[in-house]
Amino acid sequence: MGYPRQPSIFLSEEHDAFRTTVASFVQREIRPHADEWEAAGECSRELYRKAGAAGLLGLRYSEELGGSGLDFMATAVLAEELAKSDSIGTAVSLMAQSEFALAILADEASDEIKARWMAPAIAGELIGAIGVSEPGAGSDVAAITTRAVRDGGDYVISGQKTFISNGTRADFITLAVRTGEPGPKGISLVVFPTDTPGFEVGRRLDKLGARASDTGELYFDECRVPVANLVGEEGQGLRYILSHFGGERLVIASFAVGIMERLIELGLDYAAERQTFGSPILGFQTWRHRFAEMATSCEATRLLAYQAARLLSDRDPAGDLAVSMAKLRAAEAVQSVAAEVLQLHGGFGQMEESPIPRYYRDVAGFSIGAGTSEIMRELISRSLISTINTNPTNKETAR
Repeated sequence: MGYPRQPSIFLSEEHDAFRTTVASFVQREIRPHADEWEAAGECSRELYRKAGAAGLLGLRYSEELGGSGLDFMATAVLAEELAKSDSIGTAVSLMAQSEFALAILADEASDEIKARWMAPAIAGELIGAIGVSEPGAGSDVAAITTRAVRDGGDYVISGQKTFISNGTRADFITLAVRTGEPGPKGISLVVFPTDTPGFEVGRRLDKLGARASDTGELYFDECRVPVANLVGEEGQGLRYILSHFGGERLVIASFAVGIMERLIELGLDYAAERQTFGSPILGFQTWRHRFAEMATSCEATRLLAYQAARLLSDRDPAGDLAVSMAKLRAAEAVQSVAAEVLQLHGGFGQMEESPIPRYYRDVAGFSIGAGTSEIMRELISRSLISTINTNPTNKETAR
């Protein structure tokens, strides 16, 4: 039946053409392999090369590095369409490379690092990951303990990371390490080649959802990497990480929009065909109205995500608040839609031969990754309180 997407004032003809390109790539290169990759726990390495050749791994990066020089709106469109692949894990694998691992390098790394690691990753010849989370440091990034001690021209790195997407087969990791004393100012980022002696992949983690995205525990035992692999300035790692969360949160919000589209589309097709009590399910007003609520929720979330994408593209400081709101809304909206569509399918919605239960599991993590919903609420509330405290009218009223 198809999803009746509304035209958007945020999108240009180029964005619409790009959507068609990505949708075709998903239909041709991902969806036919979704079941296979979900069962294997990873997508094929060849997919990265195909995505690179299609220009999907370097949208916002310079053409000199093989990128396309586009904006965050293109990132939102890409994430929406990848999410409709029936394998959100595959979408996560590609975006963990193109957005999470590379964005900081694009803005902060030396030209030598960009040429050595970014250009091949944009082409899909190398797989990248970002290594921040640790067993004792998830949302609290400033609490990481993996240490990098300077020894001559090298950093000697020891510690552990966990929940690292692409971690079991990455060729390099944009790695958060502690180069100074405990606290926010002691964190730095280095590019870590995974063929470094002393590095070991521990368990491949068995997750509830996004199962085609390999996720691992990583161990570092006195691993030496050149000081030249430092990204930006020493001690500025936390600032770099926090300033690039916007892209990750936009990706998750856009994933949610794409999944809602896909689920509503699958639900409409099923409700039009499935007969109950002598009538299609769409013949019942209660389900027609529930579809109306789901579509409205999807479009409201899309508007929040596009607003955030536009502000991020313009480097507007308001982008951080907008993307926090978009991610918060998206995580809750997509979980609600997934539950509704599973309910609609009844017993069939429990069967693994359908993508419905897979999407239901996949979206559970959207309220956790790139900052939990609790963190989003805290960021939004701080912004509101800050606005109140700096408004002269409110100060006058308080007197």
